[in-house]
Amino acid sequence: MEGKQIVPGVRSGTRWEIDGKGVKSGKGEAFVIVECRRYTKSKQTQEQAAGLAYRILDTGARGGIVVSPLGLQEGAAKVAAAENIDTVYMDENSTKTGYLVKFLNKVFIGAADTVNITDEASVEIIRDDED
Repeated sequence: MEGKQIVPGVRSGTRWEIDGKGVKSGKGEAFVIVECRRYTKSKQTQEQAAGLAYRILDTGARGGIVVSPLGLQEGAAKVAAAENIDTVYMDENSTKTGYLVKFLNKVFIGAADTVNITDEASVEIIRDDED
């Protein structure tokens, strides 16, 4: 994963600032554009999804990921499905160590100290002691 950067538009000749870039290296090298949208009052619109879809097309990316606390409106979800855009749900108050993320039918929790679970759940704790 690479952070915020400028990528060239192949078709348009413009330059695009993106929030992040997921890179697959090696044979068949490819990348996806990552957009982080912390909008807390409304879901991502069809226009916003279409804008990402064009950036994918223009840069030669294989797809995109939208990170958002609310997800996509109906029209945006249709554009996302048609254009290989996945959605990651991340709580609006997330930090580097304390977060709740939902992606591909899985939930990931980052906790600095403790986590309280009130309903039945199965939890796997993975610690990165390199920090």
